[in-house]
Amino acid sequence: MLVEQVEQVLALIQGQRILSHLGWGKVEFARVIPAVAICVALALIIDYGYMIYLHFHMPPGPFPLPIIGNTHLLPPEKPWIYFEKLSKEYKTPLITFWTGRRPTIWICDAWTASEILDKRAAIYASRPRMVVFSELGAGQSNMVNMYYGDRWRLHRKITHMGVGLQQVRNYREFQNDESKLVAYDILREPEAYVQHYERYATSVVSIIGFGRRVASYTDPIITEVIAVMQRAAELNVPGKSFPMLIESFPFLAKFPNWMAPWKQGLGNGKGRGRPFFYALAKEAASNPDTAQCYARRLFEEAPKHNLTRQEISSLAGNLFGAGSDTSSSTLVTFTLACCAFPETLPRAWEELDRVVGPHRSPTFEDEPGLVYVKAFVKEVLRWRSVAIIGGQPHAPIRDDAYNGWLIPKNTWVQGNVWAIHHHEREFPDPDRFNPNRYLKGSPDARPFPGEKGYMTFGWGRRVCSGQGLAEQGTFITVARLLWGFKFEKTQELDIFDYSNGLNMRPNPFKCRITPRSDEIRATIEREGLQALQDLSQYNGETKYRMSTFYARDKLE
Repeated sequence: MLVEQVEQVLALIQGQRILSHLGWGKVEFARVIPAVAICVALALIIDYGYMIYLHFHMPPGPFPLPIIGNTHLLPPEKPWIYFEKLSKEYKTPLITFWTGRRPTIWICDAWTASEILDKRAAIYASRPRMVVFSELGAGQSNMVNMYYGDRWRLHRKITHMGVGLQQVRNYREFQNDESKLVAYDILREPEAYVQHYERYATSVVSIIGFGRRVASYTDPIITEVIAVMQRAAELNVPGKSFPMLIESFPFLAKFPNWMAPWKQGLGNGKGRGRPFFYALAKEAASNPDTAQCYARRLFEEAPKHNLTRQEISSLAGNLFGAGSDTSSSTLVTFTLACCAFPETLPRAWEELDRVVGPHRSPTFEDEPGLVYVKAFVKEVLRWRSVAIIGGQPHAPIRDDAYNGWLIPKNTWVQGNVWAIHHHEREFPDPDRFNPNRYLKGSPDARPFPGEKGYMTFGWGRRVCSGQGLAEQGTFITVARLLWGFKFEKTQELDIFDYSNGLNMRPNPFKCRITPRSDEIRATIEREGLQALQDLSQYNGETKYRMSTFYARDKLE
């Protein structure tokens, strides 16, 4: 409201300048200035009055200042820890925090998140206005940002054609082979374990999306795409410095790029990376040697639903980018947990030796017998969840209320996964990695809403589309790595030393990874070579590189 009124005042001033050229004198123009000042003052008073009204009707939180709200209180990094602290101070599962004139409700309790975002999913299925990530970034053609409606439902349906629960079981064979290669690559070059994880995660989604695998971690598509995804993740974290300060003061987005250095690299709402993913998808769809990949399915569906190039690109890019970054980050967290909490490993080794043995590695068929390993995987997903604030914010499509508190339509509603997964009630001593939390009958187990025991992949109708694929791949890879290797720290580890993005991962650390026995070593080598042979059907190259695409390549 305030922004619109100020714009009207500025237009009025501009109008007075024009009138002065038409004969108005200085006296007449001078009379306008006090009126303009009064209008601005009234607009500020009315706007701040409305902020105060909302403050006393919405969930509790710090008292907002005029215009800036609580932006000045934001910490320089990891605000989710600060919001967890506020929730404890106010003794409430919901807090309201104002970034500029925009309130955000942060949910810091699992039961409240389930009640609001799951059980009221039909109300909280939309997105709020997002200036930085949407209007200046990927835009409304990307399902991640779309307001709830028919177009979003269509994109969700098409996405499920690629990674829906009915599809992911079809990917087990090559996902299992790629997982065998992770073990094989770590055996040969253990110090490059992070790059091996990135290659594995990128290759799996590349086979699904484009019908070809990524054979080497030196392939630039890995580092380039992951760097873009990590940068995008940073643009979802509240902050009091640019570019996120634009979210507190949206009028800053109105300035033209040439006079707005704070908009550097943000784009114009058309999504800089999308033409690149469109080119990859078109290349795969027109290649007769590729299998029935997701890209080909996109081009089959395009004429039925009038999909634009931007929509095709975003659908392909979401699969490729998000799947590579999040899955690899989860495996880095797994490695950190193994090194920091070695006391959790012997029980996993005993179970794997009993169920699997040294002459083959685990398979998906072993899952029912690997009770502790499954608990280990769940604790990896809980202990340091990748999407630490649950992805992009939800927004109610109408006014709602919870425990007598108002949640206005289109308000930012964000699940604080960090606070939810570190609540002492559900997870005593939450920073200790403890798979026993997920074992039935264990004294460490606590009630939790939902059968999975974690909220890593979001809620309601906006839950991560690739959840099934991620859980499936994490299980088989963690099981195989636990079966195959010992993990030992070679330096003092800081279990809080994580990146600041929405998709957080441990900052680099060194460790020692060695095979558990000579028999296991021989098995890893044999299975790795066989996996290479089995995966050769997906070998191929792309002519596109993100770093050079915009300079040299043009879409037809």
